[in-house]
Amino acid sequence: MIPFNKPFLTGQEGRYLEEAISIGRLAGNGEFTKKCHERLATEFGFKNCFLTTSATAALEMAALLVDLKPGDEVILPSFTFVSTATPFASRGAKLVFLDSQIDQPNLSLESLNQKISKKTKVIVVMHYAGMACEMDEIMELANRHGIIVIEDAAHSIGANYKNRPLGTIGHLAAFSFHETKNISSGQGGLLVVNDDRFIERAEIIWDRGTNRKQFNLGLADYYSWQDHGSNFYPSEIIAAFLLAQLEKRKFIETERSKIWNFYHGALKILPSIGYRQPTIMNTQSNNHHIYYLLCPTKEKRDALIDYLEKQGVLAVFHYTPLHSSDFMRSQNKLIPTLPNADYFSDHLVRLPIFVGLEEKDLQKIVDAVITFTASNVG
Repeated sequence: MIPFNKPFLTGQEGRYLEEAISIGRLAGNGEFTKKCHERLATEFGFKNCFLTTSATAALEMAALLVDLKPGDEVILPSFTFVSTATPFASRGAKLVFLDSQIDQPNLSLESLNQKISKKTKVIVVMHYAGMACEMDEIMELANRHGIIVIEDAAHSIGANYKNRPLGTIGHLAAFSFHETKNISSGQGGLLVVNDDRFIERAEIIWDRGTNRKQFNLGLADYYSWQDHGSNFYPSEIIAAFLLAQLEKRKFIETERSKIWNFYHGALKILPSIGYRQPTIMNTQSNNHHIYYLLCPTKEKRDALIDYLEKQGVLAVFHYTPLHSSDFMRSQNKLIPTLPNADYFSDHLVRLPIFVGLEEKDLQKIVDAVITFTASNVG
């Protein structure tokens, strides 16, 4: 079976793990965390960043930082992973779901304009497959209304919007280093703080709600409980693993681009028979995180996944829209009509993409897709 994903090892992880162990400080926020922060700042301009145990944890930090009050509304896309929503639902916010664009899974600006109200406190954007949302328009709209923008950039390390790294545009941003992502530490994440008003409080929340940093710098006589917080930062073991991956980022991106481009060229016949390939706007870069196809119907999408599995290929669908999830229904919420989000949920299939996927396996995948689609036209 060709897997959907296979974690890539650079060969440097073991040496860094041994080095972290030899230093003897494994609990976190040590030398390797510092090295990761410095590298992320140098490569992407993430000048105020905080490694976390996951992107979910980074978004939980963001939800604490924006200081939600009862009745505050958080606008977010429906076609996204549940972690985009749960940190804000847990803080008591009212979730307002957006539809997707017609041509891409990203949030629709038209839907966003319709949903903003006087109660809107936060807009969460999610850059699907590392393809940037329309950030200039979103930031202009948010700034006009005094709304905080949080980038869910879980897919987006190394991706740009108009040559600006994703994660540097919103007030806050969250990244994932889960094993399915381009850069992985098994589990891991990152919060980026671009708005100076959040930096000092982020340092406190990151370290269990204490002023330990000020104490370590000699700026306080003792450290104590100051605010909400949790143990958000990962161990030095995770940071050491991540550093090895970050150092090979360009190699990883190059290898993934070869696979993505192979699919895109080899499957270019599909639009003529009713299937759709990814679209890329001129404002977006492509970090080659996901290669997806859109099938004419849900039934054909499910049949394609089943057919590929029988051919020894694991392909997968993606999100169930949050607006119609079991949880939202259990809250007795009025379920909005979001046809584009439903469309992507029902029609999208993701093909295997990972460093080390061999050309013969790629050809096998492409041949299987073409064989299926040729007999399941339109």
